[in-house]
Amino acid sequence: MGKEDDGAGREWARHWRYPQLPGLDLLRAHYVRHTFPRHAHEGYVIAAVTGGIEEIGMPGGTLRAGPGSVVLINPEVPHTARAGEPEGWAYSTLYPSRELITEVAAETGTLRGTPGFTTEMVLDARGAKLITEVHRAAEAGNALAADTLLRTVVARMLGRYAAPLPARAAASAGTAAAERARALLEERMAGPPSLERLAAELGTSPFALLRAFRERYGMPPHTWLTDARVRRARSLLDAGGAPAEVALAVGFTDQPHLNRHFTRIVGVPPGAYRRGRAG
Repeated sequence: MGKEDDGAGREWARHWRYPQLPGLDLLRAHYVRHTFPRHAHEGYVIAAVTGGIEEIGMPGGTLRAGPGSVVLINPEVPHTARAGEPEGWAYSTLYPSRELITEVAAETGTLRGTPGFTTEMVLDARGAKLITEVHRAAEAGNALAADTLLRTVVARMLGRYAAPLPARAAASAGTAAAERARALLEERMAGPPSLERLAAELGTSPFALLRAFRERYGMPPHTWLTDARVRRARSLLDAGGAPAEVALAVGFTDQPHLNRHFTRIVGVPPGAYRRGRAG
């Protein structure tokens, strides 16, 4: 674990990857004071709350998830998370890639098209237990059990709580500007322009761009950029990059700046994250 729980309410977390389960990240943690800022994931989130209460801020409102609850979040959906009671919350989370979800959906014939969860939280004690069992099997190095349990729980979630994602409607002028702004920010991550300069490049006004960006991505450009920098930092760390070099490459001023934002969004510091990738 990143930090060990001594039973007195201290936080601990382990964010890692089991090499025998490609396309999956795992997080098991107990958080008390930690608050996840608004962020989104490239893949899916399937999380079983095992203790306490987690409050999840979704676009449509705040959810309160307790033991036996399974939280289901689609790719690129902005959300926050924090403790819903003083004792915090414990959970076991699976982060399956889009490719893994699509593969299981195709194998089982559950869905055609791109799968998407149709609900954000369910009370499913059996599903929650399966999620925790995936973690236990992976931690024990039991690849056969871990893979079997993973596919079983993903098929269960898709079969009960998912449907094909609807096709996106034609983009409005504002949406198109927001998408171009995102592409420019990705290209210039290490030295991004101001909102005013960005809007001028796109032939719009700062407030119009800000409004369109929020509507498209659920957060203002500067918040989205911090999240994007952490995502890229994860990729560079996965490739063996040193944290100090990664910090500068993605546009953070120094390694402590990376550490602060990385820990807030990922749930563990960069060093613990790297150790979790190395097994």
